Amino acid sequence: MSKPDLLHQLQAYGETDTYPFHMPGHKRNTARLGNALPYSIDITEIDGFDDLHAPDGILKDLNDRLCALYGAKHSFALVNGSTCGILAGIAAATQRGDKILLARNCHKSVYNAVELLGLVPVYIAPPTDETTGIAGSIAPESVAEALKKHNDIRLCVLTSPTYDGVISDIRTIAALLHAKDIPLLVDEAHGAHLVFTQNKALSAVAAGADIVIQSLHKTLPALTQTAAAHLCTDRIPPAAFQQKLSIFETSSPSYLLLSSIAECVRILEKKAETAFKIYEKELTDFSEKCKTLTHLTVSCKGNDCLELHPVFFAFDGGKLPIVTANTNTDGVSLLQKLRAEYKIEGEMAAVSYALLMTSVCDTDEGFSRLFAALREIDRTLQPAAVPPQFAPVPLPPVVFPPCAAAKQTGVRVPLQNAVGKISLTTVWCYPPGVPLLVRGERVTQEIADALENAKAHGLKVIADSGEFPKITVSD
Repeated sequence: MSKPDLLHQLQAYGETDTYPFHMPGHKRNTARLGNALPYSIDITEIDGFDDLHAPDGILKDLNDRLCALYGAKHSFALVNGSTCGILAGIAAATQRGDKILLARNCHKSVYNAVELLGLVPVYIAPPTDETTGIAGSIAPESVAEALKKHNDIRLCVLTSPTYDGVISDIRTIAALLHAKDIPLLVDEAHGAHLVFTQNKALSAVAAGADIVIQSLHKTLPALTQTAAAHLCTDRIPPAAFQQKLSIFETSSPSYLLLSSIAECVRILEKKAETAFKIYEKELTDFSEKCKTLTHLTVSCKGNDCLELHPVFFAFDGGKLPIVTANTNTDGVSLLQKLRAEYKIEGEMAAVSYALLMTSVCDTDEGFSRLFAALREIDRTLQPAAVPPQFAPVPLPPVVFPPCAAAKQTGVRVPLQNAVGKISLTTVWCYPPGVPLLVRGERVTQEIADALENAKAHGLKVIADSGEFPKITVSD
């Protein structure tokens, strides 16, 4: 029998009752959002439909509406995801050879920009939450210390909120950088919704970042691959950003995706206030129920709270890390059980927790199904024999920047044979796509052990120079 094509397979899956606690933010909720998209509106740049890379008509109007909605100075609808916005933003703010200050837990697209643009990275490692293993916020003090050591930084790039929902003190960090006239780019791919919540002031757009890149599809009712870029100060000329965007974004943008952005904007313009009040009440009610869980913990929900995580500046309540660290199971097993026994598909599994994502399109029925599943699973668990204490893995030493490493040739060896050698491979777990080892770094025993531990627990470990656990190294 031949395999079904993608369309028929998607249609068949859509008819199941599997509940999506994961991206994209529209959650296949056609009862709420309607059924107006796809083929009939999939066109190209015909007369009357403008040009995304030189907008002066209907697409300029869309950008202006995005700008007004978020309170930016200039906004750009994106159809190549946050990745193209991140690449364009870094390119517009730097010159080849510049030093760039990076949070080490940035997405791999940031590392790709560093390599492609010939930049020299200076890393800030986020602290690790001792009870969950989740990476914490980037502290302003860490930024200040890095600026003292490196007086030639030309750009700072941070991720806030992180994939797990951790928010950094963007306002204070931006002020530190701006005192030295250094722009701040914030990857807010997971925070496009923040401006509509009680955490509005924590949005990077409101907090003073210069460039903010958002994935609309991650937490809002928009199709996968839709995103937005915002210029919030005058440090980056909009013409320079638009020119770089034309390099990294497709020259044949999908009008299906653009119409999805427009529809998302329309919904937010008309319904955001009411919809987000309902959403936040659903999260509050879910949090109250979580107080009855005995073994599982939902970060910053139920009996857990922000104060118990001193390395978190703030936390996005829409993210649900279900922590297994103090139980006799792990995040991978929990996610598999939710999928197999309860038809609930989560977003990502880590060793010590499973991450579930919510959005304004979630429903009472969805939250009820999730809690009922967690309650049943919780009753089957036992406390961990020895409660774990998590500590950060020391960053491997940088021998030369990624752009120099990319030009070298080496040999492929098993990971443990690579210890002490210089990696010509970048390795990450996907999701979330945050590199643990970057080309140009010396492989340490701690990094090798961390990668093997991730693989052993069932996480998907990817190497960009061939199948892991072999990597390419030089002496």
